[in-house]
Amino acid sequence: MAGGRRQAPPREEVLAAAMEMIAERGLEKLTMAALGREVGMSSGHLLYYFRSKDELLLRTLEWSEGRLGAERARLLTRPATARERLDAYVDLYVPDGHRDPHWTLWLEVWNRSQNADADARDRQAAIEGAWHRDLVALLAQGVSRAEFRAVDPDRFATRLRALLDGFSIHVAIGLRGTDRGMVLGHVREFLDESLLADA
Repeated sequence: MAGGRRQAPPREEVLAAAMEMIAERGLEKLTMAALGREVGMSSGHLLYYFRSKDELLLRTLEWSEGRLGAERARLLTRPATARERLDAYVDLYVPDGHRDPHWTLWLEVWNRSQNADADARDRQAAIEGAWHRDLVALLAQGVSRAEFRAVDPDRFATRLRALLDGFSIHVAIGLRGTDRGMVLGHVREFLDESLLADA
């Protein structure tokens, strides 16, 4: 508006723009200056809100995880068998493909976490904790209904998420010989063998 100060865009708009830039141009193109141009703010103004690029990346990951968390809750509470909901969980977990923007961001944040402070590490642990708690609850429900064999839900969830993380990293970085379809096939075969054998 003429003669007035331009209002800064809402923080969520900035985070959405950051995620869109990662998806379209890759993480290496996401600089404070480039993001500032995208949302009509100076890089100094962005630094005022986010303090550092590390904080911007972590906030963007938290925002993206919030959206995934809402989708996960929707999938896990729909009327379906425990196995159908477990397959939906896995489908949501595994990257869409090479350079999946959420996984690209996740890998970068975790790589930078070697030098992160306690607050940042706690926030990263909260992200992981939400996925873990939902999986434990789903497994416990499947066991209680005799849809799954009698596994320890927490231990099984820990192992399954380690498997998913390993496969997902291969997909996200584009490791030759690994693709999303192959990964989903391996995981479903593992679940058939380990959860349904005695059900």
